[in-house]
Amino acid sequence: MLSEYELIVDSTEQATARPVDYQEQKRYYSGKKKMHTLKNQFIVLPGGEDIVDVCVGMLGKTSDINLFRETRHKFTDIQQFLGDKAYIGDDAITTPHKKRKNTEISELQKQENKELSSRRIAVEHMICRVKIFRVASDRFRLARHRYNQVILAICGLVRLRINRLFSVPLST
Repeated sequence: MLSEYELIVDSTEQATARPVDYQEQKRYYSGKKKMHTLKNQFIVLPGGEDIVDVCVGMLGKTSDINLFRETRHKFTDIQQFLGDKAYIGDDAITTPHKKRKNTEISELQKQENKELSSRRIAVEHMICRVKIFRVASDRFRLARHRYNQVILAICGLVRLRINRLFSVPLST
């Protein structure tokens, strides 16, 4: 049923307390954010109508494309996705054109990138709705084994609110 849509995928990171053990520190350290993080991947419908899938609590050092490849089995082989430059390299994901070293991208490619980003903004807005809750945006200070429960509960609240926003208003 979802294969008729081009789903939008993006990842976000949340800071967490630095683990005491050095080996644990290496696993949670994100070179991108220069801190210890947990990573969440969101897959949403076009226009940000609903959250289709959430992959919660992955290690901070996991790259976005590897995280997507680990969760790809949940969808059919013909399912198409829309992503940012972090997802370059997968045939199922449409990504923006990247400027090569010492060259410029053409005006047509710039226009295509603009159209792609205007469709992809829905996932950024969905992540923003989740991060309105401070427990999902600030440093996560609770016990790490509770992280999945907390984030999934917040996603449930966001989905509840979205469905309220998109439903037909009652006539009075």
